[in-house]
Amino acid sequence: MKANMGTADKVVRILVAVAIAALYFLGQISGILATVLLVLAVIFIATSFLSFCPLYLPFGFSTKKKQD
Repeated sequence: MKANMGTADKVVRILVAVAIAALYFLGQISGILATVLLVLAVIFIATSFLSFCPLYLPFGFSTKKKQD
C-alpha cells in the first residue's frame, strides 16, 4: 500500500467526518441516511490515517506531493 493522499486531502476528509458526526449527535440526521453517512465518516477517518485511498488506485490518482 503506497501512500497516495496528501495533507490537504486528509484534513478535508477528517473535517467532513467530524461534521457528519456532529450532525448525527445533534440529531440533525437519523435513520438510513445517518447510518450511511456514519459509515462514510469511518471510511474517511480510516483512509486519512492510512494515507491511502483505494478508489484512487485504479485511476492512478494521487494528491500526495512528489518528492524531488
